[in-house]
Amino acid sequence: MRIEEQVLGTGTRYLLYKEQSVIGSAVLEGSRFTAFAIDPRWQGKGYGCYLLKEILRRNGGFDTQTESCFTAPLPDASNAAAFALAGRFGFAEADGVLRRLRVPDLTAVQLVHRLLSGMLAPGGLYLDATCGNGHDTLFLCGLAGPDGRVLGLDIQSEAVRATNALLARNGMEAVGQALEADHADLARFAPPGSADCVMFNFGWLPGASHAVHSQADNSLRALQAGLDALRPGGVLSAILYSGKVIGDSEKHAALEFFRALPLSRYTVLVCEFANWAEDAPLPCLVIKRPGGH
Repeated sequence: MRIEEQVLGTGTRYLLYKEQSVIGSAVLEGSRFTAFAIDPRWQGKGYGCYLLKEILRRNGGFDTQTESCFTAPLPDASNAAAFALAGRFGFAEADGVLRRLRVPDLTAVQLVHRLLSGMLAPGGLYLDATCGNGHDTLFLCGLAGPDGRVLGLDIQSEAVRATNALLARNGMEAVGQALEADHADLARFAPPGSADCVMFNFGWLPGASHAVHSQADNSLRALQAGLDALRPGGVLSAILYSGKVIGDSEKHAALEFFRALPLSRYTVLVCEFANWAEDAPLPCLVIKRPGGH
């Protein structure tokens, strides 16, 4: 089976071919289906599922990071097959139409971004100590604004290149820059008490070999350097990982480090998801209290 896509004047028409013959078609105008049909000779053989799934996939309907809402006319009440097909892909009757609403899944990274967005103000110095592909660095650039400064650090040159390319594509070169450096050496770039925020996202570079990942001893030195760099009222965030590839030594070492921090100087949050897997990413935040040095 294959799908050939043709863009028409007021929407997008999808044609489902089998053996060079059209056996199905659909029209999607924006996010609204205005037509969907399978040749009666080919109904009940899974072709409707194939066509609908492919259209949703091509239009972001399965993107876990983006909200989407598709609608379609209500089928005739006697068309049980049409209702079954719609229900299989999450459509439900609402306000006289079929509606499929998908809300993004909350990830550990998104949670940290939301928390930091409510705690930090534009301006100042922000560090992404493990910049990876640059998404946290770009996020910090948005927080820092044109009067702020963001530095991303990574020991892998491909991560630095990817981050700088992402910043350039988003017009953030004047705010942020990635440098090739070990996160344990971040004191070279942020004197004590100078940083508003230091972010860590441990583990490995997404899309790269899992054999190269952060290690407990070096990460603890980096966390201490990050705390030293914070100004009073500044925030350090860290997402901890465990699993078959990297084990759990770094995660447990970091948690022990956080839990030993004196309350007189730091407020520590460990944001555990109670109904996630034990080896799910674990977001942590440390706020340097006023008077903490």
